[in-house]
Amino acid sequence: MNAERPSIHIGVNALFLIPGEVGGSETYLCKTLDALCRNHHDVQITLFTNLENHSLLNSLFSRYTQVKFSILNFKATNRFSRIMREQFELPLKVKQAGVDALWSPGYTGPAIVHCPQAVTIHDMQYKRHPEDLTWLAMFTTDLLIRIAGFRAQQFLTVSEFSKSEIIRYVNIPKEKIHVTYLAADDFAQKNLANDEVFKIVSKWIPATEKYILTIANSYPHKNLHTLVEAYGKIIEKIPHRLVIVGKPRLGERLVTKSLANLSEPDRVIRISGLNREELIALYQGADLFVFPSLYEGFGLPVLEAMMCHVPVVTTTKASIPEVGSDFAIYVNKPTSEPFANKILDVLTWQPDYRSEFVNKARRWAESFSWEKTASQTLDALILTAKFSKN
Repeated sequence: MNAERPSIHIGVNALFLIPGEVGGSETYLCKTLDALCRNHHDVQITLFTNLENHSLLNSLFSRYTQVKFSILNFKATNRFSRIMREQFELPLKVKQAGVDALWSPGYTGPAIVHCPQAVTIHDMQYKRHPEDLTWLAMFTTDLLIRIAGFRAQQFLTVSEFSKSEIIRYVNIPKEKIHVTYLAADDFAQKNLANDEVFKIVSKWIPATEKYILTIANSYPHKNLHTLVEAYGKIIEKIPHRLVIVGKPRLGERLVTKSLANLSEPDRVIRISGLNREELIALYQGADLFVFPSLYEGFGLPVLEAMMCHVPVVTTTKASIPEVGSDFAIYVNKPTSEPFANKILDVLTWQPDYRSEFVNKARRWAESFSWEKTASQTLDALILTAKFSKN
């Protein structure tokens, strides 16, 4: 679609968002919406919020005159309440707002709504890795995604890999699915000076110490226990600590077991609850970023590390090669021995080679932008609005 787009009033279903708890989906919503507001002033937006996220979203978007808010009086941590509100109260709010199209960026949306709807389905993790969810959560997720697949007019997802997964598991026609890549170009605006990095990182790690970084909550498919095992194989060969940023989740038992087998478990540092500046500082201060995940819809940390000039060791699973391209280092088998070997290899790179590699990776990461994501999302929503309101 060309730059001369028709004006449109978009409703944004943010009822799924619990700040700090939904991972990349939060980044996706906030960054896409911010780029949309900054670059498309004629687009009117009504943001449907809950009690837990209204303060955050209001602080981010109230400065844009084109954005209005409609708050629903519930907390999304109550999953049953969230489902009921999304299915029954949200359609009434949407009708009152008079939007042209509803965008539901968190996997699910109302089954019946007065306007056309586009739903973002990020991945099929619950199908590929059911061990990450309780039985009830898996059942309700599957039901709601299938309802969305039947009722919504258009769909967005974050990689060609995820598109193929959605076609396979939800049986949505490929022409209805729009791929909008994520980005990390906002990290370029936050390049920190070395003294700032040292000051921030020293909250957890002495300034003289080197470290390897990974970022993931401890779901089983994130494969953190394998990284800990790999670290254990080389712990006596390198001076580096291992820094794990993320919250305990259903795979924490596996991580705890691997940590208990280390000869020096105190060399592993666990951190969570970081702000953006602290996260960027940890990336910039790392000698290496390792992303051992077995399944991703996109894999945003890969781009984030590249933007911070940090080499990335990762797997060939799911969408990760699509995101990392030729600018990440891949293990052929996601087990501890291959990871240990690749980590040692990268840590012994010559400075000139390392510099050349991370600079090329940075240029690759810069080819992704939230402006592109927002523009492609807007195109999909304008197409959605053209559908019948039946």
